[in-house]
Amino acid sequence: MPGVEFYAAPTSLEEAVQRLAEGNGSLYAGGTDLLPQIRSGAKVFERLLLNIRRVPELTGVLRTNGTIRIGALSTVTDILKDSLLQESATILPEVADCFACGQVRNSATIGGNICNASPAGDMIIPLLLLDAEVELASWTDGALTKRCMPLSDFFVGPGKTRILPTEILTAVKFAAPAAGFVAGFRKFGARPAMDISVVSVGVSATLAENTLRNTRVAFGAVAPVPLRGRETEAALEGKSLQKTVVTEATHTAREEVSPISDVRASAWYRKELVGVLTERLLTHVNQSAD
Repeated sequence: MPGVEFYAAPTSLEEAVQRLAEGNGSLYAGGTDLLPQIRSGAKVFERLLLNIRRVPELTGVLRTNGTIRIGALSTVTDILKDSLLQESATILPEVADCFACGQVRNSATIGGNICNASPAGDMIIPLLLLDAEVELASWTDGALTKRCMPLSDFFVGPGKTRILPTEILTAVKFAAPAAGFVAGFRKFGARPAMDISVVSVGVSATLAENTLRNTRVAFGAVAPVPLRGRETEAALEGKSLQKTVVTEATHTAREEVSPISDVRASAWYRKELVGVLTERLLTHVNQSAD
């Protein structure tokens, strides 16, 4: 591989972060984003290619004291089929089911999808709805250290995040949704799965006596980063989904985003899609309450 002088396949997280701390390392997991970018020239390999697929600390879905932890190496297929997520956080398997194709889902990892930092990253939207945080590990002062960061603060631009060159994203964590939690996701593209989203929207809330609490809205492909719709959330919080509320929230969502025009859609069209998808999602959430 051009540019690669050394290859390592660590079998523990401690070994992986020690090797990465040496500098000039490229991480390899599923490769479904990395390899096409290498072939196109968008990225280049560093001197050290670090294959982290054999690190057991990066796998598995666990629930501990009300917190669900998804290892960074969990594939989209793992998420689609995981019984814990199907029971406690169904929005994740729902989105996984419309992610690319079976071959890609079998290799693509949740950590890779997050670190790729595409504004249209499908798996990021449900994680924003779940108010997730990322867990980052590094070798600091002769020891394995970890820090956590809200996922909503992790992205700084297309393909850019706050992860340091010496850090590995080890997991994504979130509080298990409470009783009454409802959520939905919609994306628009030329095809239901095998295409980059032109626009994606997610909505979640806890329903109590037909009133929305802890409302979260997230948008994809309408800004430099996937983002929470804070103004739209405020338009919905503490309210029931009457027609006037839905109309106001739909208008707010449309005005809150600042998409660009590109080869896939114009900015105007994306704004309209945000309104349409938000209205459909709110109707879905309202029906879930009945």
